[in-house]
Amino acid sequence: MSVLRGRLVDRDSWSAVGQCPIEKTMGVLGAKSSMLILREAYYGTTRFDDFWRRIGVTKAAAAARLADLVEAGLLERRPYQEPGQRSRDEYVLTEAGIDFMPVVWAMFDWGQRHLPDPVPLRLTHDGCGADTAVALRCTAGHDVPPEELGIRVRERQRR
Repeated sequence: MSVLRGRLVDRDSWSAVGQCPIEKTMGVLGAKSSMLILREAYYGTTRFDDFWRRIGVTKAAAAARLADLVEAGLLERRPYQEPGQRSRDEYVLTEAGIDFMPVVWAMFDWGQRHLPDPVPLRLTHDGCGADTAVALRCTAGHDVPPEELGIRVRERQRR
């Protein structure tokens, strides 16, 4: 369990409602199709028709989720035009979208370990072939087990 530190300890004196990064992230990415679009973008999918077919949603749902992810800054629209065709947009992960991928891989890893009938897929390190795992690591480089994870209020920078 994470330990609340400092002024966060008194849970009755503050509320995370509307301020919690988890809540805010779920507000942007709460739809299952959003996560699947990000998965597909990471695999190299860029075209609208490929997204909706590969994630199994309607065109309207795919269009709405793609627009949400562009607005949230996780995907970027880039125009392209094939010879003799009208101009269209493709969707590419932004730096923020790439930074979000460990969340997607953590869900993959959790599902493989805890849900029935896991698929025969593994996340591996192409460099050596070993399986990978998503882990929390502090900025000093230490792996942080759940029992050592603390939550504190970030001190504001003085100007």
